[in-house]
Amino acid sequence: MTLAEVIDEHVLQRYRELLDAEDAAFDELEHAYEDGDRDRFNADLTAWRQAIERKLAYLRRLGVEVPVAAQA
Repeated sequence: MTLAEVIDEHVLQRYRELLDAEDAAFDELEHAYEDGDRDRFNADLTAWRQAIERKLAYLRRLGVEVPVAAQA
């Protein structure tokens, strides 16, 4: 089964939820940075990374492999 055959309304809805969660986590991270709140920043950074990992794990379950960028 190809990826095009797997994508349906449910997949798009779940992916949108994951994107929204990532966006919300990033907003919180940004606010903590702007406020200079190091403890909250660290906690929000962890939450943002976890949101990204959930999104990537979902994509992997669908068969989408996201290449890892080479580190400089």
